[in-house]
Amino acid sequence: MSETVPKGHPPVLKAKIVLDALREQKTMAELSSLYGVHTLKIKNWKRQALLAIQDGFTEKTKQTKKEQEELTSSLYQEIGRLKIEIDWLKKKMGLLES
Repeated sequence: MSETVPKGHPPVLKAKIVLDALREQKTMAELSSLYGVHTLKIKNWKRQALLAIQDGFTEKTKQTKKEQEELTSSLYQEIGRLKIEIDWLKKKMGLLES
């Protein structure tokens, strides 16, 4: 019995296929036939999964997330400051009714 996969393969199904590929109990051809997905896609997903797993064990990932959060925070502060300045300038120019 073959499970056909709709276009735009959902992440849950990709994970299931990758886990089967990592177990290496079936050949790529068997997995391709079973799920109706080309073997190259399965190989690519498997490679992506292995890289993601490796990245999960590095401090680089944690550092990148922390840096991203700090950048986002500072950008929101800057947006708020600029909005206040714009409102102040509009008020001074008589464009904003208070």
